[in-house]
Amino acid sequence: MKKERLFDPALTALTVIGALLGVIAIAAVIVRGPSTEAAEGEHAAPEAGEAARAHISLSEWAIGGDLELKPGATVFELHNDGTVAHNFSIVGVGTSEDVNSGASAEFDVSDLRAGTYEVVCAIAGHKEAGMRATLTVAENASGPTGESHGHGGEDTDWAALDQAMMDSILSFPAATEGLGNAVLEPTEVLADGTKVFDLTTEIVEWEVEPGRFVEAWTYNGIVPGPMLKLDVGDTIQVRVQNNLPMGTDIHWHGVDTPNNMDGVAPLTQPLIGPGETFTYEFTVDHVAVGMYHAHHHGQMQVPNGLFAAMLIGDVELPTGRTISGVTIPEDLEIAHEIPMVLNDAGVIGFSLNGKSFPATEPYAMKQGDWFLVHYFNEGLQIHPMHQHQFNGLVVAKDGIPLDNPYWVDTLNIAPGERYTVLAQAEDPGVWVWHCHILNHVEREEGMFGMVTALIVEEA
Repeated sequence: MKKERLFDPALTALTVIGALLGVIAIAAVIVRGPSTEAAEGEHAAPEAGEAARAHISLSEWAIGGDLELKPGATVFELHNDGTVAHNFSIVGVGTSEDVNSGASAEFDVSDLRAGTYEVVCAIAGHKEAGMRATLTVAENASGPTGESHGHGGEDTDWAALDQAMMDSILSFPAATEGLGNAVLEPTEVLADGTKVFDLTTEIVEWEVEPGRFVEAWTYNGIVPGPMLKLDVGDTIQVRVQNNLPMGTDIHWHGVDTPNNMDGVAPLTQPLIGPGETFTYEFTVDHVAVGMYHAHHHGQMQVPNGLFAAMLIGDVELPTGRTISGVTIPEDLEIAHEIPMVLNDAGVIGFSLNGKSFPATEPYAMKQGDWFLVHYFNEGLQIHPMHQHQFNGLVVAKDGIPLDNPYWVDTLNIAPGERYTVLAQAEDPGVWVWHCHILNHVEREEGMFGMVTALIVEEA
């Protein structure tokens, strides 16, 4: 099998109940006056000692409603006008329960003091997608208005929503600073053939989408970190310099290692403290589609950027076999091998290879090209990845070749999973490629997140 080019990127199962291209909901205002009846859409002023009641609307991806309040006890009446669960978190104060689509809940704050607060949805990835706002608490604030701030009401500017979507799509591909997944070359090769690699963990400014810079936790300054592409039988040393403000380690996910190289401090190694170094050394003795990422405080370090792809050898392909009526050529040549790392949380948020649409990388190829995709889910949610037009043959799961490969046009990938998919670009055109949980790819400001495209040039 010949490989001509490698693209350098340029929980429990959940049931996906529904997704819409736009959020269309009419907010229902729940009115409760403490002692007098209030007209619809208004709040009665609280009596002395009674908590004020503020209405908050949650949706993809916004927080609206009563965000200018007077100090004191406050009950936030939350209504979810979106399509998935959301919550309401006042940073430094507390977080509400999760509120399902179409449902309401109350969030009691006994003493809301004067000041300015950041409010967010604390569910993974939602803040980064846009669910953040400012709550102002002051004596001169107007207080709750009872106004609905849902989406899809009479005041909705439908033409503006149309234009925002068109503009976002037509801005693809957009240039941003930084490019992840670059293949890491050895710093040196020792006399016995050991390949030595150097990784530095550090926080850098990373442009996820045009104009949105975040403080990413990185390997060698990029997201995803540099890809390790190795041959079966390679002995490697990976020297890690930790420049983070806290300790870290590296787990080699899906790769067999000696126990003392597994990367789980303090069980298998000492924690690599700030300013410290540690060297991993092991031999890779089997084909693998793996990942490497932090294990120490992984709930924070990984979503914020400490993840990378690792390919060892070549996955066995079912050449010469006929599967569901399609024959895979005996002399198959892979024109493009594409690593696609999925994320949905931390400062990076909904992204493909560390970028959010329109900054995601398009993949250009010629009509008839065969290409191999390795999906890596480094996020906290499932992602059903859908390639328009071209069915893909799932040939390996977690790097293990399947005895019975199968064709799909949508492949559900859970956190930690890797899938390898073979496909052929048979028809010319620009073909969209995206997660099919649609609010992972679209919001009122237009397309974003986990979307890219396959651009097939006519032969």
